[in-house]
Amino acid sequence: MPTDDLPETFHVTTEEQLRAVSSLTRHRIMAVLRFEPATITQIAERVGLAKGSSSYHVRLLERAGLVRVVRTRKVRGVTERYYAMAARTIVLPDPGAGGPDVLMRHAVADLEAAPADGERHVRMAHLRLTGEQFAELGARLQALADEYRQLSDPSLPDASLVFALFHPAAREQAERDTE
Repeated sequence: MPTDDLPETFHVTTEEQLRAVSSLTRHRIMAVLRFEPATITQIAERVGLAKGSSSYHVRLLERAGLVRVVRTRKVRGVTERYYAMAARTIVLPDPGAGGPDVLMRHAVADLEAAPADGERHVRMAHLRLTGEQFAELGARLQALADEYRQLSDPSLPDASLVFALFHPAAREQAERDTE
């Protein structure tokens, strides 16, 4: 199944789905399946897992509806299944005030696991924006990410883009949280 046929979004709505995406290992498996289908063996090799572990995590993702079998083929009498993402974008629920942001935690873990000698562009900027500027910047960042996602070629090495535009906690709240 070419990724062109995928639905645009899949909204995580159940506890089972949330538990499935909360695992860093399953997050990495979904990253492997982001552009093209793969077998359990291919997934295991790319993520650095044993085949049994890879199979276990893929089954959990499949049961949660996040990945699905898109084709099968017989290889020496064994049916080989190719898995793909259920949609181009997985939309997570808002964690709510003080809730863990699973996406950012996975992004930081992936950044920390990336080769130290690899090319990186990591920046943090503190801004003071009007409500209108804040909304405009958020829309521009999303449009830029969408533009480059359309240019993605599965034959090229993976690159991850993560951005977070938010209003930090007030200074008084941040100081109380560290006490």
